[in-house]
Amino acid sequence: MDNKKHWETIYTEKQPNEVSWTQNIPTLSLELIQRTNKPKSAQIIDVGGGESNLVDHLLALGYQNVSVLDISENALSRCKQRLGEKGKDVQWIVSDITKFQTGTKFDIWHDRAVFHFLTDEDSISAYKRNLLNALNQEGELIIGTFSNDGPKKCSGLEIKQYTEATLTETFSPEFLPIKFQREDHQTPFGTVQNFVFGRFKKNI
Repeated sequence: MDNKKHWETIYTEKQPNEVSWTQNIPTLSLELIQRTNKPKSAQIIDVGGGESNLVDHLLALGYQNVSVLDISENALSRCKQRLGEKGKDVQWIVSDITKFQTGTKFDIWHDRAVFHFLTDEDSISAYKRNLLNALNQEGELIIGTFSNDGPKKCSGLEIKQYTEATLTETFSPEFLPIKFQREDHQTPFGTVQNFVFGRFKKNI
């Protein structure tokens, strides 16, 4: 099964309380976005947003230009349905992030739990290339992956764990780290997954 079919199936068969990544309030992501001190008119993209509640909270905070990208059309359809009229100005993008192309220049690129699914160098290079093309010169990258203390698999797929050092190495020299933070994510099943979050600024 290819990636798209895998995630379309997940978002057809499972509800938010049946997948490990669900957060009612994505507190750390919201804090990191607000710490960028970008204006409410900033262009923000949530990569792999799926059914995440991040978009709901960003809109409630007054952010005006939010895009949500996911490989699964089913995931985005569910999110649109949940938001209803509140999501009318959100840009919904169905795309594999390794193939994503856009004319929009983003001020903030947020990714929680997509990048660690890219386990081969070609996919990682494609992700980085698309990130560089899409992010403004003064833009910031906020990325959260499973840490070296986190799971080795998710949703039946192998993942790549990261530390503060390996995230820095992966995105150097084009990005410079600003701050790292660990998070113990409590899953709907009562288990704990450790994430490492990094905030980076563009360096080219």
